[in-house]
This record gives sequence, structure tokens and C-alpha cells, in this order.
Amino acid sequence: MRILIAPQEFKGTLTAVEAANAIASAIRRVVGSAELDVAPLSDGGPGFVSALLDAARGEPRDCRVQDPLGRPINARWGTIAQGKIAVLEMAAASGLSLLGASERDPRQTTTFGTGELIRAALDTNCARILLGIGGSATNDGGAGAAEALGMKFLSGDGKPLPRGGAALARLEEIDVTGRDSRLDLVELFIAADVNNPLLGPQKGATPEIVRELDRALARLAEVTRTLLRRDYSNVPGAGAAGGLAFGLMSFLGGQLKSGFELVSEALHLQERIDRTEVVITGEGRLDRQSSYGKGPGSIATLAKRKGKRTVIFAGRVDASFLPSDSPFDEVLEVSGHRVELELTSSAARALLEAAVESWTQKEIRQ
Repeated sequence: MRILIAPQEFKGTLTAVEAANAIASAIRRVVGSAELDVAPLSDGGPGFVSALLDAARGEPRDCRVQDPLGRPINARWGTIAQGKIAVLEMAAASGLSLLGASERDPRQTTTFGTGELIRAALDTNCARILLGIGGSATNDGGAGAAEALGMKFLSGDGKPLPRGGAALARLEEIDVTGRDSRLDLVELFIAADVNNPLLGPQKGATPEIVRELDRALARLAEVTRTLLRRDYSNVPGAGAAGGLAFGLMSFLGGQLKSGFELVSEALHLQERIDRTEVVITGEGRLDRQSSYGKGPGSIATLAKRKGKRTVIFAGRVDASFLPSDSPFDEVLEVSGHRVELELTSSAARALLEAAVESWTQKEIRQ
């Protein structure tokens, strides 16, 4: 048996790496001679760095950055391809998981730490940066990240604005003279799988805060358009991570790309599918969107084009999922339980391993 194991995270319980290792362990207990190729997936959210470093045998690194409220923390990142490619995730510096419930105010939080991560990558003289931007705690249009890389966002009296999304409503000037020139020597790819434009509701924000932030981001877009002659506000995906994608494109030369496409290219998934007989993927919740754009559906579509079978293990199969409209050849719900927030990681792993063992035994008998 030659099997490619490529699950996404089981949100809230198992990272993509943990899920992949659980699947591999279960198969080996049944078929010790199985040839297993492990390639955890990510769409750019938390776990993006771990998935790429683990699968590509990259070099982990860490650096001191500021969290969304300006406090010093250590953020993990890394390099792959002999140091030519830096792999970052904004969640490590500006992520929601870094804040307590009472601290989650998108009017005040900043992406400054994400800019510090990018600066650390530039210090390695890499040729390309892959930045996953899922799991954001911010809504500052990427202004904080740009500030960390030398740009200034000024009020009418020429003073720097406070960090955070709300202050951008008073923006009058953008000073690019101090912009880090090394940004022009690298390719910056932004891994995001959402298509929302810059303006619009943000998760966790009240209607009043949404209106306040919309006005602030609209001002950022207006000043950017007027002074820098750039307008990415209506580009699908510009609103990802509270407008971070907009800022990365407008100020740092970033290019938006599907998170799965970036991971696929970095991990050479097409070639690895060619060498396998079966693809096993998985995620915590399987719904109709899983078939379109998300990692499991995307890898299943690739496998189908190459005549390979794909099996997906899902913590829960949502009622919206339509098997007839999906690229999966076999869909298995993990013991009918929800591998989600109500389960511990150890319990989720045990359920997943039991389901995979059962499937493997069935495969042997056929």
C-alpha cells in the first residue's frame, strides 16, 4: 500500500501534523509494510508553519515580536528549501489565540508583530516569503505591519497615529521614505482562502464597531489611492485578516494566493500524488465548502484528475455536505462523534486512530 496522508487540522483538537501522525500510526499498526508519505495541509491559518516545516523538513526559528497589544512574545517561523523560502504565519504574532476574551478589541489591536516577523525573514536573505494570514486578532488594514517595515501613518499635524484600526479614521499622510528596500528583492506571497473585499463585517465585532472600523479602513483605502495611486480595496481577499491582505499588497508588494496552492507548490503535492495509490485527508467538520477551495477538497480534486482515490476522515459531516457534488471517493465520519472543541486532543486522536484502523482492515480484506 502506497498512501499519501494529507489532512488539514481538526479545529480545536488536533493540528494537521497531529492528525497526520495519528493516521500514520493507525495504518502502521495494521500494515507495517505500508509506504506512507505524510504531508499535513494548511490553508494559511494557525499551523501553516508547522505543516510546511514538518513536511519539507525545514528549519524552525523564532524571534521576539510584539503581540496584538504590543507586548513582547516569541513567535515561531522557519525556512524551507535550504533557506531560500521563509514560512511565516500572522497568528504567531498577531493572532486571536494570543489574547484573552476581554482583550479582543479589533479597534486597538495591531499587526506590527507580523511586520517584525517579515523583517526577521528579510534578515536571512531569503528569496521568497510565504505568509499565512488566518486566525487574525486585528483590523488595521496591515498598517501595523507596514510600520514595522519603516512606513509611517500620520495624522493632519504630521504625528504618527496610534496603532490599531480605529485610529486610521484620522489618517492624512503615508510616509514611505523609510520603507525597507529589501522588500523589493523578495517575493511575498499571502496565503488566504477567503474572498471578502476590504470593507465589511468582521468576526467578533458589534455593529457599532463594524461601522467604526469600516470608516477607518475606507479612509486608509482613500489615502492609499490618492497618495500612492494604488487601489486593492475591491480585490477578492483584500479584507482577509482584517485588511492585512490589503496592506501587504498596497505597501509591501505582496501577492494574494490560495493557501492550498502555496502549500501544494511548496510540498510538491502533484508529484507526490503521482507516486501514491490512495490519498487520505481529513478535517474536523466536512461541509459543502470542503469540496471547493479548502485543502481536503483541493487535494481530492488533484487526485481525481490523476485517477487516484481519495478517502476523507471527518470529525463531523455537516448536513450541507453533498456526496454527489464532492471529489471524495469515500467519506468516513469519525465514529459519529464531533472531533471538535468538546473533545480533548487525546480523545480526538483515539477516535481518529480507531476509524483509520477499521478502514485499513477493511482495505486488506478487499
